[in-house]
Parts: sequence; structure tokens; C-alpha cells
Amino acid sequence: MLKSLDPVKLTATIGQYSSAGRKATNQDFHGAIVPDGAALIMKGIAIAIADGISSSPVSHIAAETAVKSFLTDYYCTSDAWTVKTAASRVIEATNSWLNAQNRGIEDRDHAHVTTFSALVLKGQRAYLFHIGDSRVWRLSGRNLEPLTTDHRLASSQSESYLGRALGLRPSVEIDYRRLEVQPGDVFVLTTDGVHNSVSPRKIAASVASASDLSSAAAEIAASAYEAGSGDNLTIQIVRIESLPEDDLEPVFDGADSLPPAPLPRVPCDFEGYRLHRQIHASNRSHIFLASVPGTGEHVALKFTSADLREDDSYLRRFAMEEWVARRISSAHVLKSGQPLLPRHSLYLVTEYVDGETLAQWMADHPRADLRAVRDLIGQIADGLRALHRKEIIHQDLRPENLMIDRNGTVKIIDFGSALVAGVHEAAPDFDRGHILGTVQYAAPEYFLGERGTEQSDLFSVGVIAYQMLTGKLPYGAAVARTRSRKQQQRLRFDSLREIRPDVPDWVEGAIRKAVHPDPVKRYQALTEFVYDLSHPNLKLVGAGRQPLMDRNPLLVWQGLTIFLALVIFGMLLKDYI
Repeated sequence: MLKSLDPVKLTATIGQYSSAGRKATNQDFHGAIVPDGAALIMKGIAIAIADGISSSPVSHIAAETAVKSFLTDYYCTSDAWTVKTAASRVIEATNSWLNAQNRGIEDRDHAHVTTFSALVLKGQRAYLFHIGDSRVWRLSGRNLEPLTTDHRLASSQSESYLGRALGLRPSVEIDYRRLEVQPGDVFVLTTDGVHNSVSPRKIAASVASASDLSSAAAEIAASAYEAGSGDNLTIQIVRIESLPEDDLEPVFDGADSLPPAPLPRVPCDFEGYRLHRQIHASNRSHIFLASVPGTGEHVALKFTSADLREDDSYLRRFAMEEWVARRISSAHVLKSGQPLLPRHSLYLVTEYVDGETLAQWMADHPRADLRAVRDLIGQIADGLRALHRKEIIHQDLRPENLMIDRNGTVKIIDFGSALVAGVHEAAPDFDRGHILGTVQYAAPEYFLGERGTEQSDLFSVGVIAYQMLTGKLPYGAAVARTRSRKQQQRLRFDSLREIRPDVPDWVEGAIRKAVHPDPVKRYQALTEFVYDLSHPNLKLVGAGRQPLMDRNPLLVWQGLTIFLALVIFGMLLKDYI
């Protein structure tokens, strides 16, 4: 039995039982992990069960491999990933390994094949993953509600076979389901040796009346044996005792609970560093150039804003910048550093980028060369893809948050507004109701209260590309004033070629698509946008071209007035003659 007693955490009681039953060997396998600290918040509690096919002498290896690899590797995946992404990738990798062991084996009855079902409890939800005919149930009153569907195909009235299992084919289709949960909810996982011999109502009665879940599991397995089951008998019972609050302190190693560091008066020594000068100041942060004594290595130290030191949400996001940076490895994403000494106050250490912001570069290149724009946008896209692979949306891409070093390498900085899928899953209220980015570059969907997506970051990249070429914004300031889909549909793209006639029309078409008000009509991949900036896509030529009335209504009305004046003059002249 496993149980945690901290009422503010996710806690659960787990009872488990497994035996060979009437068989000589047990080809089932099961397991559960209840971690602590950050792993409990970001990964949750994992329970898994597997049933190797009876005809194979190595199916017990397949079942054990499936459960052990899931329970081990799932907790090694990125904390930034959602449960669905992390678990699915681990299951797919296990399937590939098992299937590889079956190469050259023509008889499936001697293959590494197993059913597999897993339950992950994280935050205030349950996540189910299922392949085969083991089952996951939820206690509902006096009965069990089935949450999975058996993947069995009937070959005759009396015979059936597994249509889906781990190791059966090179790729596997995983049934996935997400459920809201409450304290007191009970889940049951069984192999077919149990649920083919004991009715759901009887299992539910045993669970509901049990004071000890392990004893209940053993009792249910005994009932299956007495009912004549000739298969292995495995059952897991999970009861949720309490659900967590949105407390992410262990995730950020307690950094967000440290008092903000006082702003230093340079030059000075600070927690092992030598601070030389301030290199950036805004209403949100202060950055100083520092060096490491002995090596002379330059780093940047970032301090909180003096005006926001009492804002808990701001301090938590400030701490999350470091958390995000440590999980990304890319030449185009700012790297986080490790403090020289144990921290006694909240500040961040990052690599020092000797260069300038894209905003300064744009001021120095008001009519940027198209080749330079392509190069910079390509580098920004590379950095973004590194973030997106970890299911992190930057949400505040703007020229001030893009650094260009002396070698021309672009680095994305400032992750204080980032949306991390795994963190959002653990704490849904973390940034609810806030437009965290800069409004001039924020995608229209943010102003409707929607969550950011990869297409939201793409919109910002498109705006930056447009601005590098023209010095203006594609919709002016109109996007920030929209609060409905209907208003956004009326947004009018200012033709890039009217400002820069030297830019090819297909480049304008690519940028127009990237900044479309509807995220569905934008590029679905950054690579497509980068490619179309350098390769003529004739489908984009003239696409979305606005009528003259929309582009220049004053000119239309002036022309119409002149035309009507000429008509009236002609009529008067005719009467006079």
C-alpha cells in the first residue's frame, strides 16, 4: 500500500495483487510509482499493467519490459511536455523495441507481444493510455464504468485474437483519454484473467466495502480463481485521497519563494560575481554585466523590477525563465547559468551576449536587405522550433527579445511570458486571463482570451519580418483593439509592396499568410514559412489582395467625386448647348 499524507499534494492509496493463478508462470506484470517534490507536480502518479499473450514463451519479458520502461522512462521525459506527449513517446519507443525483437520470427505465438494499460494522475486530471484487452475502470456507484475498449477481433463465434498490442507491429495506435477527477474517485486496472471471471458489480462491491485496498485486490483475484479462471490474475486499485493546489514552488526549486535581490550599485561584488555595469533597464527587469573571478568569464545577471517585487505572479514567472532556459539546448536560445554560490535571493544568471537587440539592428537598417531578413528569420525559427519541441510557446517575441551577437547569431531571450504545456497542466490558473506578450506583436487570438499555440508565435515572427522590411506593422495598431472574431475578420493587411516595391509579390504573400488573423489559415509549420520566403510559391501571389476601397478608401472617394463632377458638368454643358 502506498499513501502520502500531505493534504496540499496529490495523494492516492494503491492496492495491488498479481499471481500466476492456475498457470505455471505469471505472464502479467504491473507496477506503480508515487514520486515526491517536483516530479509529483510535473509528472504525477503513474500506474501500469500488462498481460503478455499466453501462447508466447517470451511474453512475460514483453509485459515486464512494457511496465518497467514506462514507469522509468516516463519520469525521464521533459517536464515541459504534457502527459500525453511524454507517455505516448515512451510507449511508442517500447513498441519499437519489442517489435525489433520479433524480426525474423514468423510465428506470432513466439513473439514479444503484450497488452498494456496505464493510468497517470496529475494535477486534477487522470490520463489513460490503452492497447489490447487489459482494462481500466472507474468505480461508479455500485458498478464499474469501463474506460477502455478491448482491441479484440473475432475470428469465429468461439475464437478471437488481439487486433492491437505492443510489439505486434512497427507502429502502435494508442487509445488516449483525459478525465477530470475528484477526491474519493476510485480506478481499477485488471487483466482478462480477472475481468473475464468476476462481474464488474462484484468487483465494485469488494472495492467499496474494503478498508484495505491490497486486501480487496487479493480477494477479487481469489474470486476469479474460484470462478474457474485459468489465466494469470492481476488487479490494481487506486483511490484518490486529495488533489493538489496550484503550488509550483518545488518545480522552481523554491527560487520563486526567495526574496528579490536588491539592485546593486556597480561596480561591486555580488554572491561571488564581480558586477561591472548595467546593460539593460526596464519596468520589468535590470540586467548587469558580471564576470567570474579567476576565469574572467563574462555572464549576465538579471534582477527583478523594483516596482513588481510584491507581485507573486511576476516573481513566479521571473523564476520560470531559468527553468525554461535550462531545458532548451539551441544555439539560438539564451543559455541559463548556474549561480556560483547557493542563492540567498532571487536573481538569474545567463550567458552574456555581446551584441545588440534586433530593435537596434532595425534602427540601423531601416530598409533591410531581403537576404538579411531571410537569414535572421531563419535563425529565429530555429530557436522557436527548439522551444516548440518541448511544448513551450514563447508568447512575447518582439525585436527587444531577440539578440544578435558579434558573429550575427540570433538568440531568443526572456521567457517570462512563456506558456509551458507541462506547467499549465499542473497549474491551469498560472496565467489565466493575462495577455503576457507585447500587444504590437501579440497574435489576435490572445485578445479573445485564447491560449497561445505555435501559430501564435508564428504570427509574431511574421510581424517582425514585415517590420524589418518596412519599418511598420502589417495591421498598424488595429489588432490590439479587436475583441471578437468578427472584428478580426475586418482587419486589413497593409500591402508590403506599396512600401517596398522591390520585394517580390510571393514574399509578401508568405508574410501575409504568416500574419493571417485566423490561426487556422496561417502556416502550420515554421519551416514552411521560412521556405516560402526564399522559394516562389505561386499559390500565394495575389492571394488575399485587397480591393482598392479597402486599401485606399480616400482615393476611391476622390475618384468618385471627380467622376460625378464630370458627369454633372457634362449634363449642364449639354443643356446650355
